[in-house]
Amino acid sequence: MENLNTVEIKSFVPAKDFECSKRFYQIIGFEMVSEFEGIAYFKSGFCSFLLQDFYEPVHSKNFMMHLLVEDAQSWYQHILKLSLDKEFGVKITELVEQPWGMYEFCITDPSGVLWRIAENK
Repeated sequence: MENLNTVEIKSFVPAKDFECSKRFYQIIGFEMVSEFEGIAYFKSGFCSFLLQDFYEPVHSKNFMMHLLVEDAQSWYQHILKLSLDKEFGVKITELVEQPWGMYEFCITDPSGVLWRIAENK
């Protein structure tokens, strides 16, 4: 009998400046669990991704991550308190209720990767 159960899926997130991106993700609350040969493994709770020391402008500007959280308002306040726009030059949108039933905001990372941080309503 075949076992087709899945365990996990991770994205390889590009980094224009690997050191800067590692610092950014740690500041917002991800734990860097390991790093080896240009790949850093980050996690928060049951969510994780791999940051890679790789940058292609077109790829990075079209790369998107979606982080589903329990409380988007708390995440939004946390992100605003960090003044990431000043330190990293990132963009942060307003927290809005979307017509598809999510409460969300967006933030770009230092490489231009768009993160949608959302809560199911």
